[in-house]
Amino acid sequence: MITLEQSYERCRRLNQRYGTTYYWSTKALPRVKRHHVHALYGFCRYADDIVDDLASSACSGMRAEALAAFGDRFFSDLDAGDSDDPVLKAVVHTVRAFRIDPDCFRRFLRSMTMDLTVASYETWDDLLVYMDGSAAVIGEMMLPILEPISPAARSHAQDLGNAFQLTNFLRDVDEDLDRGRVYVPQADLRRFGADPWLRRATPEWVALMSFEIERCRALYRSADIGLALLPRSSLAGIHAARILYAGILDRIEAQGCDVFSRRARVPLWRKAATVSRLASGGMAAGALGRARELAR
Repeated sequence: MITLEQSYERCRRLNQRYGTTYYWSTKALPRVKRHHVHALYGFCRYADDIVDDLASSACSGMRAEALAAFGDRFFSDLDAGDSDDPVLKAVVHTVRAFRIDPDCFRRFLRSMTMDLTVASYETWDDLLVYMDGSAAVIGEMMLPILEPISPAARSHAQDLGNAFQLTNFLRDVDEDLDRGRVYVPQADLRRFGADPWLRRATPEWVALMSFEIERCRALYRSADIGLALLPRSSLAGIHAARILYAGILDRIEAQGCDVFSRRARVPLWRKAATVSRLASGGMAAGALGRARELAR
């Protein structure tokens, strides 16, 4: 039977392999908190793999059954207080240790289920319904681990989760097209006359991306206010994630909004340097001061 330590290690490896930006950011968190963040990532990755990486021949019905079975297993193990699943053992321990609201996981699984049948979203508001469970809720899951000093941090944590998700959507347009999905609102595509299926950075596409990037940066600005509500022990890790994810937007712009011919990436050396500075306190104090000014 797998031990709790082995389960946490399994989650850490999943985070390291599939969520490199997120993984590097955790290195700026206190060691006592890192493995809990890895556990939450492991849960999300597990569900995402069912939706996206289950055998390509599997129909949506088979994927829906597998996702439902995963959710049933998780909630059953959560009620029991333990699990013998290689990933869920750590997840159950983290959720119970920090009293994370189980409804967060229901909302997450609801959005993952949407991915099985919904290929596009008409408006930004429609997309936000999906992102409530795929992104905003992740910020909520994290809050008990980060231990903010005020409940007001919740809305800003949601905005940070949405900012991360929208950043990923803009970076991964080409990859999502391969899965038959378009996460950019259809109304926005029509407004700018942009067609992602052309897979070219036309003038219309660049104009659309500029609009979406500014929308994303507005979410980051809201998230910055929430930094003031985090203790110093949690600030560095979240600030690192915020800088590195927002850096992806800079990379997209630097390559002329062409997200089709190559993936926008923040280089590994920059991730390491950013985390190193923040972990040593070199930038976090300044970020806290700026955030407190915004919060006034």
